[in-house]
Amino acid sequence: MKTLNLAATGETVKVKAVNGEGAVRKRIMDMGITKGCSLYIRKVAPLGDPIEVTVRGYELSIRKADAEIIDVE
Repeated sequence: MKTLNLAATGETVKVKAVNGEGAVRKRIMDMGITKGCSLYIRKVAPLGDPIEVTVRGYELSIRKADAEIIDVE
């Protein structure tokens, strides 16, 4: 299964699931990243952390560790 941290710059992906548990999962979902939403990968920092995405019409930077728990297709 592909995770968000493996998506390429310029790619649009669809969220299949947000894994993890507790506060981290809730924080990601509170930012608008929920099952079924589309994410456009805008930029990836030179060392891969953070990843800048467009979700629901706004830009969001997400840490690589958090991106690893988001399954996409």
